[in-house]
Amino acid sequence: MTTHVLTVSCKSTRGIVAAISSYLAEKGCNIIDSSQFDDLDTGRFFMRVSFISEEGLSGSAISADFAAVAVPFEMEYEFHESENRMKVLLMVSRFGHCLNDLLYRWKIGALPIDIVGVISNHFDYQKVVVNHDIPFHHIPVTKANKAQAEARMMDVVEQTGTELIVLARYMQILSDAICQKMSGQIINIHHSFLPSFKGANPYKQAYERGVKLIGATAHYVTADLDEGPIIEQDIARITHAQSAEDYVSIGRDVESQVLARAVHAHIHHRTFINGNRTVVFPASPGSFASERMG
Repeated sequence: MTTHVLTVSCKSTRGIVAAISSYLAEKGCNIIDSSQFDDLDTGRFFMRVSFISEEGLSGSAISADFAAVAVPFEMEYEFHESENRMKVLLMVSRFGHCLNDLLYRWKIGALPIDIVGVISNHFDYQKVVVNHDIPFHHIPVTKANKAQAEARMMDVVEQTGTELIVLARYMQILSDAICQKMSGQIINIHHSFLPSFKGANPYKQAYERGVKLIGATAHYVTADLDEGPIIEQDIARITHAQSAEDYVSIGRDVESQVLARAVHAHIHHRTFINGNRTVVFPASPGSFASERMG
């Protein structure tokens, strides 16, 4: 049976859960997983419901009359079908650990997505991408051609029907215009040393300062550089016996895992932007994202 997902956000009030569950029951649907969160600070309510149709109804048939439920509560809602894979565009520069990790998880089915292409401002990973039968787009970026380069990027986005952009260590800053146009549809990864250790060798700087924790943060991209709503984070402990090269290796592992978990949460519609923060519902037991990868 096809699994359906309904996501809802609205102003918090009584009766929302009852209205949704009653509607699905009337449509002959059986709820198999449900998560909800009432944010007392913002007065917003968030809910994700996973269900199946015991009568074999299509997603359009199930959602056809839901507006009558949504309007009184002023709900923002979406219905999704598990069989519809999200179209994802990857972007990378010269650090390939996150790209290679995502490609591997995609290949083995751990990330059920359609990778519609890879954009890079360098040729370093062209062969890797092409060997996966994925279109590779080389779009060099300089101060002089930045506007034209971003126009080419958006052409790729529109031509491929991209629903999510993943910056897998793409080292160019996106313009405010792209950030706004693709709001909530771009995920970035960076190490945890910002703003303390900036520049080309943050791990070397961390080693020289004797840092004992290495971490990574995956977040939605906004016009505020590296300050968008956080989706996923993790850390690894370091000892005095480890070298600067160890710092880099451990850091890359953490970055890869955190980014993969953030992408996994997004494509399964478990993330909600809540102002400057996010609501991220946990994965159901046994799924990829509930495991601690190491």
